[in-house]
Amino acid sequence: MQVRQPIVAVLGHVDHGKTTVLDYIRGSCVASREAGAITQHIGATEVPIDAVHAICGPLLKGKQFKVPGLLFIDTPGHFAFTTLRARGGALADMAVLIIDINEGIMPQTVESIEILKKYKTPFVIAANKIDTITGWKKGGGTFPQRFEKQNERAKKEFEEKLYKLIGTLYEKGFSADRYDRIRDFTKNVAIIPLSAKTGEGIPELVMVLIGLAQRFLEENLLTQEGAAEGTVLEVKEEKGFGTTIDAIIYNGIIRESDKIALGGRNGPFVTTIRALLKPRPLDEIRDPSDKFLKVKEVHAACGIKIAAPELEHTFAGAPIRVVTELEEDMKKIAQEMSIHIAAEEEGIILKADAIGSIEALVFILKEHNIPIRKAEVGDISRRDVVEAQTNADPLNRVVVGFNVKKLPDVEESQGVKIITDRVIYHLIETFEEWRETRKREIEEEKRRSITYPGMVRFLPNCTFRVSKPAVIGVRVIAGEIRPGQKLIRDDGKPAGKIKSIQMEQRTLSKATAGMEVAIALEGVTVGRQIKPEQTFLVDIGREEIQQLLEMELSPDESDVLEKLIKVKREK
Repeated sequence: MQVRQPIVAVLGHVDHGKTTVLDYIRGSCVASREAGAITQHIGATEVPIDAVHAICGPLLKGKQFKVPGLLFIDTPGHFAFTTLRARGGALADMAVLIIDINEGIMPQTVESIEILKKYKTPFVIAANKIDTITGWKKGGGTFPQRFEKQNERAKKEFEEKLYKLIGTLYEKGFSADRYDRIRDFTKNVAIIPLSAKTGEGIPELVMVLIGLAQRFLEENLLTQEGAAEGTVLEVKEEKGFGTTIDAIIYNGIIRESDKIALGGRNGPFVTTIRALLKPRPLDEIRDPSDKFLKVKEVHAACGIKIAAPELEHTFAGAPIRVVTELEEDMKKIAQEMSIHIAAEEEGIILKADAIGSIEALVFILKEHNIPIRKAEVGDISRRDVVEAQTNADPLNRVVVGFNVKKLPDVEESQGVKIITDRVIYHLIETFEEWRETRKREIEEEKRRSITYPGMVRFLPNCTFRVSKPAVIGVRVIAGEIRPGQKLIRDDGKPAGKIKSIQMEQRTLSKATAGMEVAIALEGVTVGRQIKPEQTFLVDIGREEIQQLLEMELSPDESDVLEKLIKVKREK
């Protein structure tokens, strides 16, 4: 057994600096030629231990590490890399959550925190863009030394932003502080102030990561010399190789010509490796047409491109194993692919690009108390729409798709809504907006089919016509009124039928509490059956009253209904 490098996920809200931080780390490694040349693996950046020493300089003077370096996952387009799984847990051993110190915690940051919490992944926070603080000057040494040299205004602005961030994290259930003030890293989240633009604080970020990996993760980083296990990051066409997969190998050894079992859209399948490909180290890239090196074998942990037949059947997030015992390996792959959700008879249909994405979405949707009927990896098919259609509750007749396409024969029909997006928080936002709109529409349809309670007061000096029809001004005191409804006085006698409702020369389909409107009333004459200052109730039949008693009404509507029942009983 040997210690492998930890897999470090880099997370954060869009534009908070994920790529810039990694670009700076890559750039500084390429610049320090004497250190072990950094390699940009597939979907990952490998920083060997001597490159770590070169980046950190005096910060690590005299320190020795068993951990051979750091492997940053930086594949673009994947929501929170912690959703990429390894044996049902998170693929990442630890994470860096990048937060713009000016903007603080944003929707994608919240999502990342939720997923890190779910998988219990240890993480640190890179508080980026300190260079944008008014009057901030870049300096040398550790953060406390640099901070001392700032002017009072810069210090004050920085402290305000830092404490605001610490406060928001506390609300999310985390105790956090500046890395140099923390004594117990198991109880507090370290915040490393930095600038990805100027590089200030990057050595401290790398120092904290390697230190935490050495101190707390060594046991988790033991890797076998045996058959490799990994996870598919992306499936893509590569010129000269056909369909290939980019994968992270997190355990064991994988060799050219090995048989591998993978998770597929229709279940596990087996194929034989034709080629293992690695990009050249960053400081060796000369000719882009020769960007890959063919290798005979690779050891965990690393990113690798695999060329093999039938790879179009797999998908991002699927497990990979080098086959040793076919039946046993296929069974393990099937277990790893299974998505454990408490499926419900009534609920939405969920489709996503990867198992990890499904798990992340299920977790977030359950937090919002949204029932799920089916959750699967793959594009949205006609079968999904038909299944969504069978839900009894119209609010569940929806197919939600993350990072997937609609197949050509798919169209919204029979009241089924299809919502897709490539960003999870946009997807949840759109879905919740649709639900609220649909709720209001359903409520409105119900209200049109049943007479709801309403009470109006005949305003003084507002008789515009005495009869045929009478046109009077009223204030809606509670509930609502609609054309076609009959009104009664509070002694139970008829007060006419509403022919139309108008407000500022516009005809309305209804008037609600607080509105003052003109109504045309058939069958009454002002001064005989009705008089100013009287109150009228919407007349409702016995069956509808029974239905209303079983429904959820506002307090005002309930009061009016009670009043109406009393009037009818007395009559």
